[in-house]
Amino acid sequence: MRVLAVDRRALWYMAWLAPRRRPLSSRSVSELVDGIRAGDRAALARAITLVESTRPDHRQQARELVSKCVRIPRPRALRIGLTGTPGVGKSTFIEALGMLLLERGHRVAVLAVDPSSARSGGSILGDKTRMQDLSVADAAYVRPSPSRGSLGGVARNTLDSIILAEACGYDVCLVETVGVGQSETMVADMVDMFVLLMQPGSGDELQGVKRGIMELADLVVVNKADGPMELAASLTRSEILNALHLMIPRRASWCPKVVRASAATGHNLDRVWSTVLHYFDVLARSGEWDALRAAQRQKWMWREVSHLLLAKLDRDAKTRAFAKSLEADVLDGAIPPGVAAEQIVSGFLKSMTS
Repeated sequence: MRVLAVDRRALWYMAWLAPRRRPLSSRSVSELVDGIRAGDRAALARAITLVESTRPDHRQQARELVSKCVRIPRPRALRIGLTGTPGVGKSTFIEALGMLLLERGHRVAVLAVDPSSARSGGSILGDKTRMQDLSVADAAYVRPSPSRGSLGGVARNTLDSIILAEACGYDVCLVETVGVGQSETMVADMVDMFVLLMQPGSGDELQGVKRGIMELADLVVVNKADGPMELAASLTRSEILNALHLMIPRRASWCPKVVRASAATGHNLDRVWSTVLHYFDVLARSGEWDALRAAQRQKWMWREVSHLLLAKLDRDAKTRAFAKSLEADVLDGAIPPGVAAEQIVSGFLKSMTS
């Protein structure tokens, strides 16, 4: 009976909330912009929820919101992406680094992308539980978001979330990816610096880390380099340096660095951050930073074009029915997938012009 009572209270609360789950008005969007301009975390949370929504009315309001926020004058924030194999200690490292930055007067936003279930689409969203100190700090904002199957574990609207966080006054934005071995190109295309975390004794694992991820790294941090693992960390650093020497740096003015550190003890975190600052100083003096930001905007424009076209194609009833009819031939091997795809796109374009 007690469980039943709890369920009734939960149902009553959901019913009480239901009338309030309505589209935002133009005034509400303006209020969100004002709150973000004032550095209000609650307004930022509501704004990111809006840009993550898939409802068409919310998408329109989100575009209006981001367009206004991008014009809020702020100093250029540092956008840093972090990835690494599972178990390397990404969340622990981000919390330790974030707390160090708070002590130095920075405002830190962490956009942590959690893996979604391929079957249900659900996500644990456990980064707030792993970053207990950082998530409750006044000058920090930790936002876990489901990957929803995005390559590299990067939620599609993460770039909009970065823009909102910067408009809210956060001068360091850390983007943590799933780190499950998928392509990390998407996160590299939205951040200024890409950091790869490795652990001691992972020299043999270099074979398992995709070459593409290593080539994207501007900084490699060998984490857990303390106590009995210190010697192993030194050896791993040497192996990584040898591997990087065989790769072409992606920045004309910067060669990737490898630093040993320990998030658990705080060892060498100062050096990690000084290397990060040196990187941004080099990019600013060379002019690459401006070109990098311009390239980010261009790439994400075309990614959004691709996504919107696919969404429009999926909503077209005639195209969906035609595609369904071709699936049987593809499954039987009667039609190659590429030919079927071309027919689907051609049919969709004809339906658009007719």
